[in-house]
Amino acid sequence: MALVLEQLLNGVQFGVMLFLLAAGLTLIFGVMGVINLAHGSLYMVGAYAAAFVAQRTGSFLLAVPAGLAAAAIAGVIVELVVVRRLYARDHLDQVLATFGLILFFNQLMVLIFGRQPMFVQIPPALSGAVDLGLFSYPVYRLCIIGVGLGTAGALFWFIQRTRIGMLVRAGATHRDMVQALGIDIRVLMTFVFGLGALLAGLAGLMAGPLLSVQVGMGEQILILTFVVVVIGGLGSVAGAFTGALLVGVVDTSLRAFLPAILRGMMNGSEADALAAGISAMGVYLLMALVLLIWPKGLFPSHA
Repeated sequence: MALVLEQLLNGVQFGVMLFLLAAGLTLIFGVMGVINLAHGSLYMVGAYAAAFVAQRTGSFLLAVPAGLAAAAIAGVIVELVVVRRLYARDHLDQVLATFGLILFFNQLMVLIFGRQPMFVQIPPALSGAVDLGLFSYPVYRLCIIGVGLGTAGALFWFIQRTRIGMLVRAGATHRDMVQALGIDIRVLMTFVFGLGALLAGLAGLMAGPLLSVQVGMGEQILILTFVVVVIGGLGSVAGAFTGALLVGVVDTSLRAFLPAILRGMMNGSEADALAAGISAMGVYLLMALVLLIWPKGLFPSHA
């Protein structure tokens, strides 16, 4: 029971990280209709900026605003310089342009920070473990869960209860009407892209102490982020949250429990190899199952 609960918490922690990425990605697609393959690069920018400041100052508190600011500024510049020219273009043009941005950001990080991975120490205040009765769990991972859930709640409130959130929802469904009411849709789109980049940067800076900060780290998580968006429904923040938790728990559970289950049925090395293959496919099988039942995802924004 302790092992099951611990792995469920690990799945939730992974899920909220995916949500921070997927929420920005689904907002950008839902409002702007842009497929942004460079979203993972903004995650990388936030991680690198936070790691650099943390290493130079020794303060994780200073690294947090640095990572958020770097990702948000990079996102705004990308929207103004590149993405703004793609709104009326075909999705293939958007894919090619944003794939080019992946290469650009990867080389930029190499020029600035080099090819060696950067490592960030967990802040001393968050380096211990909390006794949860059946097991102890790292404070930093609990902190990630808390920040992710708090961010999700704040984002839901912002989208549903504020005037800017109303404009974001309106821009996703009736863009021409929003323009006719005198709202500068270009400013709204820049804001949405910057918000999505900031959420990606938040995920990146929180991942830094758990993973090595390295060139290409954004592409490693981008595919799972797209899976989350497809499962949840394009343009839906609620869908991104639900899909992220599903993907996080399923992926973590398969990797944790499937090898032991298969070892009871077959030889150890064969069981490990089969478990690794099934675990790698698990979230994609989940996506296929969801799309068979709900072709537009769990919570499509235009349902």
